[in-house]
Amino acid sequence: MLEIVQSGGWLMVPILLCSVVAAAICVERVWTLQRSRIAPQNLLAQVWTALRGRDLGPDKLVELRGSSPLGVVLAAGIANAGRGREVIKEAMEEAAAQVTHDLERYLTSLGVIASISPLLGLLGTVVGMIEVFTALMLEGSGNASVLAGGISQALITTAAGLSVAIPSIMCHRFFQRRVDELVMTMEQEAVKLVDILQGEVESEPRL
Repeated sequence: MLEIVQSGGWLMVPILLCSVVAAAICVERVWTLQRSRIAPQNLLAQVWTALRGRDLGPDKLVELRGSSPLGVVLAAGIANAGRGREVIKEAMEEAAAQVTHDLERYLTSLGVIASISPLLGLLGTVVGMIEVFTALMLEGSGNASVLAGGISQALITTAAGLSVAIPSIMCHRFFQRRVDELVMTMEQEAVKLVDILQGEVESEPRL
C-alpha cells in the first residue's frame, strides 16, 4: 500500500487527506443524524402530557431545548403560546431554520471533497504525463522504467481521486436525504403542536 502511495507522487498526500476528512465527516454524521437523537418519537406526546398537567415552566422548557433539535423547535412554539398562530409558527420556523443549519453541518465540506478529489487525480494524471513526455524528449523511448513511472503516477492518482470522490458523493446524497427527512418530520410535529396550542387557547374560557 505504501509503495502505491509513493508511486502516485506528492499529489497522493492531498488525496489521502481528503479521504481521511471525508471518512471522519461520515462517521460523525452517522452518529449525529440518528432519528432518536434528532426527533425522538414520543417527544410530542410527552409535551402534550406536560401541557395538560400545566407542567411546562421555564425549567422544563430549558430541559426540552436541551433534549434534541425537535425539542428546540417545540420549545420555541410553547414559549410563544397564547400569542396567536402566526407568531407561534414564525417562532418555530426561526428555530427550525437554525436547527436545519446545524443538521447540515460539514455536508458542504463533504461535497467539496467529492468535487476536488477527481480534480486532484486529474492533476496527477497531467503531472505524470508531463514527466513521460519530458523523459521522451531527454532520453528517447529507450528508458522504459522512466516512462513506466510517469504512466504509473498518472493512473494511480486518477484511481485514488475517483476512489475518494465516488463514496463521498454517495454519502453526501445520503446525508442530504436524511436531513430532508428529519426536517420534514420536525415540520409535521411542529404543525401538530400549533394545533394543540391553539386548541388549548381556544378551550380556555374568555374573561
